[in-house]
Amino acid sequence: MSSSRILARAAAGLFALTLGVAQAVAQDYPTRPITVIVPFAAGGPTDVIARIVGDHMSKTLGQTLVIENVVGAGGTTGITRAKRAKNDGYTIAMGHLGTQAAAPALYPNLQYDPVNDFEPIGMAAGTPVLILAKKDFPPKDLKEFVDYVKKNEKTVNMAHAGVGSVSFTTCLLLNHILKIKPTSIPFQGTGPSMNALIGSQVDYMCDQIVNAVPQVQGGTIKAYAIGTDERNPALPNVPTSKEAGLPEFQASAWNALIAPKGTPKPITDKLSAALDKALDDEATRKRLLELGSDIPGKDRRGGAALTTLVKGEIDKWTPVIKAAGPLN
Repeated sequence: MSSSRILARAAAGLFALTLGVAQAVAQDYPTRPITVIVPFAAGGPTDVIARIVGDHMSKTLGQTLVIENVVGAGGTTGITRAKRAKNDGYTIAMGHLGTQAAAPALYPNLQYDPVNDFEPIGMAAGTPVLILAKKDFPPKDLKEFVDYVKKNEKTVNMAHAGVGSVSFTTCLLLNHILKIKPTSIPFQGTGPSMNALIGSQVDYMCDQIVNAVPQVQGGTIKAYAIGTDERNPALPNVPTSKEAGLPEFQASAWNALIAPKGTPKPITDKLSAALDKALDDEATRKRLLELGSDIPGKDRRGGAALTTLVKGEIDKWTPVIKAAGPLN
């Protein structure tokens, strides 16, 4: 037998052995709690969605999904930590549009590659974005808002959860459309920035609907428009950006579970199946829908669909971010 055939057989044998070990590990997995890194402060939309789907996934997997909030740098600190975690399925992360699609264009020295440094588990929820303001902000509707911020560009300020966050990226799009550069006020997550908006410490922000429904319904903040083609059932009185006179503002975010590169596929498949089961659960769906979330259909779930989504979103947002020019 030639040496090449011997090497080929040896390689095939090693592959079979490795696959067998991975399958055996996955069969027993998980045997202890799983850490889910949420790259923002507790109380924000990413945190809320992670806790909602995590509750049901815990039941399916038979182990608790423990949320660990790791804040900083628009979510990239937490995602970097997830990249460096052991790839055994016991540390995963909840990324989103900002950390997985906008960050490459915003951070020249980003410590991770959103596509190549992670194993995709699946999309957890879509989250339409609202244009919001403090309750005593003078404009009554979006047209007045546009006129007001243009005239008062030097004095108004915009809250966000850090460069690279959804709140920053989508308001970057809004400001680019309006050709303004207001003062930018960063916070360690959307939860703290929302608290500042409620307290009238900041003027306006763009935020995922999950973080805003109770406040808008309670009248503690104003909602001028939602960046989707249709109104959202959770906030039926909030007009679409097109209805409100700014059709160019189209913004909808998403949250998705990822694992460190090299996490065995049988394990990510098991996590993906648990997520899928959570999204089919009536109680879980009700909780997400009440917050205005978009629950992904079967064709948008799983690892392959998530990879396609991330690549497409990077292509979509990179030119938008570059066109906005220097960031403040």
